[in-house]
Amino acid sequence: MIKNYLRSAFRNIARHKFISFINIFGLTIGLTCCLLILTYIVKELSYDKFNHNAPNIYRVSRSFNTADGIVNLHLGAVAPPFGPLLKNEFPDIKKVTRLFPNGDVVLRYKDKLLTEKGSYFADENFLSFFDLKTVAGDPKTALSEPYTVMMTEDMARKYFGNEDPINKEIRLDNTANFKVTGIFKPFPPNSQMHPQMLLSFNTLNDDKVYGRNQLATNWGNNSFFTYLLLPDHYNIDRISSQFPAFIDKYMNSPGQPRQSKFTQLHIQRFLDIHLHSHLDDEVEQNGDIKRVYIFSAIALFILLIACINYMNLSTARSTLRAKEIGIRKVIGAQQKEIITQFLSESVLITYFSLVLAVILTWLLLPLINRLSELGLAINSLFQPIILVSVLLLPLIIGLISGIYPAIFMSSFKPIKVLKGILKVGSGNISFRKVLVVVQFSISIILIIATTIVFQQLRYIQTKSLGFNKDHLVTLAGIPANQFEAFRADVLRDPAVKDIGRSSRIPSGRLLDDQGVSVFDGDKPLPVKADIKCINADYGFIPTYGIKMAAGRNFSRDFATDSNNFVINASAVSALGWKSPESAIGKDMSYGGVKGKVIGVVNDFHFESLHQNIIPLLMEMPSFANNSYRRITVKIDGNHINSALATLEQTWKKYQPETPFEYSFLDERFQKLYNSEQEQGNLFTIFSCLAIFIACLGLFGLSAFTISQRVKEIGVRKVLGASIPQIVTELSKDFLKLVIVAAVIALPIAWYAMSKWLLDFAFRIDIQWWVFVMAGIIALIIAFATISYQSMKAAMANPVKSLRSE
Repeated sequence: MIKNYLRSAFRNIARHKFISFINIFGLTIGLTCCLLILTYIVKELSYDKFNHNAPNIYRVSRSFNTADGIVNLHLGAVAPPFGPLLKNEFPDIKKVTRLFPNGDVVLRYKDKLLTEKGSYFADENFLSFFDLKTVAGDPKTALSEPYTVMMTEDMARKYFGNEDPINKEIRLDNTANFKVTGIFKPFPPNSQMHPQMLLSFNTLNDDKVYGRNQLATNWGNNSFFTYLLLPDHYNIDRISSQFPAFIDKYMNSPGQPRQSKFTQLHIQRFLDIHLHSHLDDEVEQNGDIKRVYIFSAIALFILLIACINYMNLSTARSTLRAKEIGIRKVIGAQQKEIITQFLSESVLITYFSLVLAVILTWLLLPLINRLSELGLAINSLFQPIILVSVLLLPLIIGLISGIYPAIFMSSFKPIKVLKGILKVGSGNISFRKVLVVVQFSISIILIIATTIVFQQLRYIQTKSLGFNKDHLVTLAGIPANQFEAFRADVLRDPAVKDIGRSSRIPSGRLLDDQGVSVFDGDKPLPVKADIKCINADYGFIPTYGIKMAAGRNFSRDFATDSNNFVINASAVSALGWKSPESAIGKDMSYGGVKGKVIGVVNDFHFESLHQNIIPLLMEMPSFANNSYRRITVKIDGNHINSALATLEQTWKKYQPETPFEYSFLDERFQKLYNSEQEQGNLFTIFSCLAIFIACLGLFGLSAFTISQRVKEIGVRKVLGASIPQIVTELSKDFLKLVIVAAVIALPIAWYAMSKWLLDFAFRIDIQWWVFVMAGIIALIIAFATISYQSMKAAMANPVKSLRSE
């Protein structure tokens, strides 16, 4: 029986080549899109699951509140004392481990001198928390001694070549030697952290590095990622509900308000961090569950469009198979057998399409990875549960797309069919119209979404930041006692325009807040304002071209400026002053340092446009050795190579033990929006494919419909109808459906994109013309799709179509 069904299915596919081709091609494209998106979804959902402890690992985070109880900062890391104290306070916690980012470091081994990223101080039990595969060394003891280091295979090969690296020493930042005690394989791509080098946490006990007392008492340095290992299926409310009392127990000072009023601890599931955590400080940039939802919806939309094509074309060609169905029924075929026959055809076509889709996915993944930098791999689909789902997908799609045509065609009355008086009911025609409307509604939504994504991207890339980010080169800081000589040397080159120092540079996050008070006479009055700060010298403001709103910049000619402040316009409002001019000369205290406001700058975007401009204070401390971690140099855009050569030569003169490395500020800002850029690229690809599949179905449907109106067209031509009149007559029904689709799609698209834009503090206003343009584009595409068949029919010789009359 099954063999007969398959044989009949193959015959019908071969007999109706045009419609079969459109069905197979459309389903292949739709399934290819689904498989491409599925590789992305599988990767995003697989993050950190390779760790066998992952379900029981939790991360401690810390938030800070204003006096009004509003959270103004939420960090993924906490202060160093929290880890040991939590372990001692809560017996349910099995283990605690900490990870402290060490930033870029300079490594020297013999004649090799390189800057490396991805270095962290890690507790000695770090490898018992996370599944890091050790190639050499004992993972239980490798990080137990101070001044020991574990590194990845690639890093070990880079420095030691074919030598055995174990017990060899490598110099770090020209300050201390670390003994190599272990080599490990790097974490896989689907990990939220990728350390290249693990330094023994016990090294931090040395006062020259950090200090044992600092580790036990410093509540302000919230840079220690702290992880807890809890029992299976643990109710974290048992611990988190006790956090306020825990904070007050260890952080309260006599006569001061309860600290739990201003800061809280939180627990996050380790497996939730990648897709659900978007805190102000993360180990690496995370993904976003919303993107998973968006692309899942796109995959379903595209597949739905392909299924609609099949349903439309199958029901449209029902008259071609009416006699076949009639004969089958006359010789005894039951309705369920006919339904099974048509469903077998549908499933067969879908499985054939899946084979082609797998091949296409394998061919297209390298291109997708180049466009999006997502690092997708087709082998992610070969996991047993995913593979079974993929193999069942054609069966489900085949049944969904084939069930309606099968039921519809199996319901034909054999007497009417064999007498040649079958007419396709209006209900069927109406249903096909609904399906066309659904197709083009989805297509128009995707056109609008793509347009708005790229409008927002263009907006954030071209919006004035309040300073000129072009031709700004950023370097690491150098010792304060060398800076003035370094500055003088580089400024001798006319291609170097200006130079300044700061603790942070724009494109980073503003995380430092030290508490502010204003003075009423000699009495300090605390202000309920969240004012962030950076250290900046007298060269910072002119180098960035930041405009003064009132007052003056810092000056090296005024020693008192080390106790004075420059603030932005938002800080003026936050402090309750009426205008920038009124702020000049006001006394205030920040972080316990009393000084005067000597200048106010116009607001500028220090952070990405995802964040609002927040009140900012700049100070120029005298203890400059550790205060200025970054140098920014303004260079002539017409002499970039000359300026970079000068900077490198001068750097090597003053910092021979540190490799010369630089970055351009505009590139750093561009990286802030990589996620949106990738999303926009993928939106464009999948939107074009969705529209293409919809047009493919419309092309097949219009071709079939017009073929049923050949005699009508011949009569119209004989009666004097012109070609434009005939084309208009044949196209208008389809174009009406596109207009209805636009009416349905516009409010849905507006709502969805309004929600998406809420992720940006600075965003475009959605313009009415975007919706009009999307509707017109859909009409033009639909008309172009239909017009070929319409023109072909209109220009045909009417004698041929009327000869049989």
